[in-house]
Amino acid sequence: MKSVIKNNRGFTLIELMVVVAVIGLLSAIAIPSYQSYTARSNRSAGKSTLLEAAQFMERYRSSNFKYVDASNNAPALPSRLQISPAQGTKRYDIALSAVTATGFTLTATPSGWVDNVCGNLTLNNLGVKGQSIGDAASCWNR
Repeated sequence: MKSVIKNNRGFTLIELMVVVAVIGLLSAIAIPSYQSYTARSNRSAGKSTLLEAAQFMERYRSSNFKYVDASNNAPALPSRLQISPAQGTKRYDIALSAVTATGFTLTATPSGWVDNVCGNLTLNNLGVKGQSIGDAASCWNR
């Protein structure tokens, strides 16, 4: 009689557990890194829109010699400057506040996400940049 020897092929439980551990380790590193990258990208778009809205206000002042009209009302920001980014998923609401004849403050408030590093971003007519959380170096210099 001939004995038939079967050669079983496959993976052992130990090998599968090593693969699961490696995947877990890689995802533990990659996911926070990706979330940090997307937050910086959102913040960059918000800062860009704030600067563009400040330019709009300066152009208004160049034409009218003040930041308000004859009735002391602030000009309305164009709709493309009221949200950031102008196309795609809204990440910031842009608002004009504290408008006087000689000054203004723009505020970008996160919308649909939470910015735990900077919170709200602000920019005034003097170019002073601010944030509600954290420090200016981590929010405005990157």
